[in-house]
Amino acid sequence: MAIDLDIHHTVNGDHGRYWADLDGGAQAEMTYLRRPDRSIIITHTGVPRAFEGRGIALQLVKRAVADAREGNFKIVPQCPYVAVQFRRHPDWDDLLV
Repeated sequence: MAIDLDIHHTVNGDHGRYWADLDGGAQAEMTYLRRPDRSIIITHTGVPRAFEGRGIALQLVKRAVADAREGNFKIVPQCPYVAVQFRRHPDWDDLLV
């Protein structure tokens, strides 16, 4: 069962984070590092076990993809989950470094 998320984005220097509050005080997150060439390296995606299988991590990735298109930057999918999603979505290939 998919969950409609309110995804937030925070940046602290070269570190960024997409996150969403879930029931019971839990959070899902995806973290990244900014590079000088205007790309980001997505380093981690995490969803609490109780919320797995609901498309939450994919929603975080899709938000980063939308932001990359809008902000004209590229993505390095270092996180294994994000790398798999990029292989599954060849229409995102133009965003790869």
